Amino acid sequence: MARALAGDELQELLREVRHIRVQSGRLVQGALAGSYRSVFRGTGIEFEEVREYVEGDDPRSIDWNVTARMGRPFVKKYVDERQLNLAFLLDLSASMDAGFGAWSPRQMAARVCACLMLAAVQHDDRVAFLGYDQEVQRFEPPRKGLSHVLRIVRDFLSLQAQSKHSNPAVALNLAARALPKHSAVFIVSDFLGDGWQPALQECARHHEVIAIRLLAPELKNPPAGMWRLGDAEGLGRRIVDGSDPKVVARYAQRVAEWDEEVRQMLRRAGVARLDVRIPVTADADAVARPILRFFQRRAAGAPRA
Repeated sequence: MARALAGDELQELLREVRHIRVQSGRLVQGALAGSYRSVFRGTGIEFEEVREYVEGDDPRSIDWNVTARMGRPFVKKYVDERQLNLAFLLDLSASMDAGFGAWSPRQMAARVCACLMLAAVQHDDRVAFLGYDQEVQRFEPPRKGLSHVLRIVRDFLSLQAQSKHSNPAVALNLAARALPKHSAVFIVSDFLGDGWQPALQECARHHEVIAIRLLAPELKNPPAGMWRLGDAEGLGRRIVDGSDPKVVARYAQRVAEWDEEVRQMLRRAGVARLDVRIPVTADADAVARPILRFFQRRAAGAPRA
């Protein structure tokens, strides 16, 4: 739920929302212009027919079953629906407000997702939002319009969790049931928890699911020196020597294991991955770069995760 904000807090929040709108709007008009619709052309479409392949057809549209039976290539033909539905499922767990970056994972998520949402507004598409911890704390059904998107950006920044931990299954299961079929569903998290696999697979049966994974800078470059670290989700505190080579090596190994676990989970579920590295200092390019890389991979037909 959203708590009541004091006057100074509210003004600061509104300033940040306006800043994100201006910055994201420039990115949508500039580096990201023209990419949105081509990348999501496979979302929100209906099958029309199978026809014989002609020069210029996208090889990714080949129907391999029919091609094998007929001995020559055939493609699936689709027709675009008039509008797409994008949904953003935001993890509200405490770790989303922690880290050593210029922005917290949640603040970075607001910037990246604002770009995608503003592109949706430009194309007259609809945007939905689910904020979740152990339960779904906010559900905004798909709607059009700039004011709707700006309210979602505000909620990205201000929505309060009722629990330090999150259960992604509650949001994914609701998205599978409540959203229009073939929506593009962005699950936005640091993916430090568990309980993802069955719910991800179920949601991916109904929608195209994209995991926006927010990577804090300390995952790649942990700080040197002695640190008193507290788990944001209440799992304890400890002293860590970031200058000890053995500690650094064990840390790097555990991060690599976690990274591979998440990648494998997403592959098994058939979920695309958009990795977002949070910069140490504020950098607008750090917002645009991962989206552009994702668009380029999708346009090239790269594997999902």
